[in-house]
Amino acid sequence: MKITVIGTGYVGLVTGACFSKMGNKVYCVDIDEEKINGLNNNILPIFEPNLDTIVKTSHDRGDLIFTTSIREALDDTDIVFIAVGTPLGEDGSANLDYIYAAADDIADNITHDSLIVIKSTVPVGTCFDVRDRIESALNKRGCDVEIDIASNPEFLKEGNAVNDCMHPDRVVIGAEKAEVFERLKDLYSSFVQNHDRFVLMDVKSSEMTKYVANAMLATKISFMNEMSHICEATGANIQKVRLGIGSDKRIGYDFIYAGCGYGGSCFPKDVQSLINTAKQHGYEPRILADVEEVNREQKMVLVNKVIDRFGEDLSGLSFAIWGLSFKPYTDDVREATSLVVVRQLIEKGASIKAYDSHAIDEFRRAVDNEYLDSIEFVDSRYGALDGCDALILITEWKEFRNPDFSILSERLNQKVIFDGRNIYDKKIIDLGFELYQIGC
Repeated sequence: MKITVIGTGYVGLVTGACFSKMGNKVYCVDIDEEKINGLNNNILPIFEPNLDTIVKTSHDRGDLIFTTSIREALDDTDIVFIAVGTPLGEDGSANLDYIYAAADDIADNITHDSLIVIKSTVPVGTCFDVRDRIESALNKRGCDVEIDIASNPEFLKEGNAVNDCMHPDRVVIGAEKAEVFERLKDLYSSFVQNHDRFVLMDVKSSEMTKYVANAMLATKISFMNEMSHICEATGANIQKVRLGIGSDKRIGYDFIYAGCGYGGSCFPKDVQSLINTAKQHGYEPRILADVEEVNREQKMVLVNKVIDRFGEDLSGLSFAIWGLSFKPYTDDVREATSLVVVRQLIEKGASIKAYDSHAIDEFRRAVDNEYLDSIEFVDSRYGALDGCDALILITEWKEFRNPDFSILSERLNQKVIFDGRNIYDKKIIDLGFELYQIGC
């Protein structure tokens, strides 16, 4: 098939690359000229495992085309995917400016009947708004073009996005016509050998499914983080509790790890957007509001543990930070706990030495300039330890799981570790370390 993907962020680039890997001809369109020039030279704007190989191979083969010209892309396409960002607006709602801009560009340039598929995460009803917007513009142009609309939300985990796209556990499609379902099933047939993985529904339910999925996962995380506080208060161990409840098939082990809060481009934004949608329809959501509040407070847990150990005034103290991205295998620092921890410690007088294998540049761009003078970015995990009074682990990259504790002992001024992801065994206490974890 011939496909156009509007937007080259995480969703658009991964989706377009994976479609092209299966032999489809894919145009990836973006208004950012610098980004498109980089992609045409195999320079990716994001880090995602294995994505660079697919992009280079498909691009060199001619199946993946990067362009700023939507006219060029639309003239040679069967299906148009909208995969632009929907950032959180000031009022807590999803900002749909990029969605509507893409719709306007489609309406101004489309020349033949097409299927428009929204893959971006959008509030319920957005697909129909986009359809009406395009049809209204086409009527004003006097253009005799018919369009169909569909919702096909993404379920990609950053750090595992390529695998999720190539081997989806489900493909959700929301549409109004049987022929639209069939066209999209044909497109995804090379990814889905088991047709039971197609979940077909109406458009509005499809749009809602993405929000509910992320809200449920965020709820599991915040629930376990709240339980971790109860465990600390009572002397129980959240790690052992996790093993006890995760063995129940109705609960499972996924997303029940206590830690220092979730971040990223999806969970914080989507929970807030769903809260906003509920309020717009006259319902005050209670659980979702608490999920968000628990997570906001959880990002302060490490800071509070540092204060409990060293006091409110951290002047003259230096802290090593291991991990800046909101999760491993990505360079994404949006809503990352590291931003909260670093800012808070610096405001209390501390200096920071930070290391992350992929996220330093993104972190540097995300943190306010006023903090940068107090942060030294280093290029190795052990290099971050020199002259520091404690190690704070925020992101559980694999290289942090089994460090040489004799090196930590030699390089740290004080043998103190704040483990924000509970990855270290308490037996290191026998080596003379003070270990502060969450819920245990």
